[in-house]
Amino acid sequence: MGAPQVVVVGGGILGTMHAVMARRHGWHVRHLDRDGEPRGATVRNFGLVWVSGRAVGPELQAALRARALWEELAVTAPGVGFRADGSLTLVASEEEEAVLTEVCDRDDAGVRGFELLDVAAARARNPVLQGAFTAALWCRTDAVVEPRAALPALRSALLAGDGYEWCPATMATSITGGRVVDQRGRVHSGDLVIVCPGAVSDGPVAELLAGAPLRRVQLQMLETAPLGQRLATSLADGDSLRYYPAFDVPARDLLPPQDELAAGFAMQLLVSQRAGGGLTIGDTHRHDEPFDFALDERPYAELLRRVEALLGRPLPPVVRRWSGVYSQHVEGALCHRDEPVPGVWLVTGPGGRGMTLSPAIAEATMAEVA
Repeated sequence: MGAPQVVVVGGGILGTMHAVMARRHGWHVRHLDRDGEPRGATVRNFGLVWVSGRAVGPELQAALRARALWEELAVTAPGVGFRADGSLTLVASEEEEAVLTEVCDRDDAGVRGFELLDVAAARARNPVLQGAFTAALWCRTDAVVEPRAALPALRSALLAGDGYEWCPATMATSITGGRVVDQRGRVHSGDLVIVCPGAVSDGPVAELLAGAPLRRVQLQMLETAPLGQRLATSLADGDSLRYYPAFDVPARDLLPPQDELAAGFAMQLLVSQRAGGGLTIGDTHRHDEPFDFALDERPYAELLRRVEALLGRPLPPVVRRWSGVYSQHVEGALCHRDEPVPGVWLVTGPGGRGMTLSPAIAEATMAEVA
């Protein structure tokens, strides 16, 4: 008897990690994506492997496992650009410092690698920070990969071995148990089909998604020209304390409300540096569909202002702006994993955690179906 066959539909990071984990289990993989090269949320994000913000419990454990898997994958696929840079969350008020103090006193602080730093210690960790802040949370387990390079690198590693076939520009028009038909009428058969549609919700995926507890989220981001200095860590600001579940401690309830602009766009500042030196800066969150096709300039201006205030220097020119859309589970689960049709598994909805958690999510899927 030959190796089992799986058809993976979706070439984003979640689908690609399912292909990686299926090969680890000895499955032959045929991997389909509707685009010639994925253009969705995977290539429109910070590339952060973000342990610091994850909720206590299963989410944190998944993030730590995923972080270890990313480091493993970087050995066979160095083009993913994995860098164990850690992160600094910079705060500017006594109320925000109180949140960081409570987080550092919690039992999980050690496994995350949390340490509360004063300004001098934060600048020693990341000398580019010459602006205004009062304290920082260092997280040594946070890391970064290159969002535009990670998928090609992982696929190249898969293609270097046996048992993997990449089928770009192949759109599924019918998905049934063990069978996918594409737009040219070609049939892709397997013992199993795994569908990772990202934010796609039309076509044959619509029926698979019926009743799933998901919503779509739109965000705005930008990238600058090379900074000319090495940003030794990724960065977040005090608004991330309101956004990430890791900071759900009693002191968070005492934080003042966000200003009108930040609240209106559910804004937080995240900054990561690309391998070429540019900074990826964001982000915002919109939930009400249909999303406006036009990008609002006001949050961009505010995010740039915040970065310049923290660095204490002007930024290089912005070279690109974009929006992205991801699918998010609305009930707090790590993802939506379901078998809506016998022999067809649907895995989607990790939200903004997709780049971080995808290796662990895929590993868990294969453990369940193998």
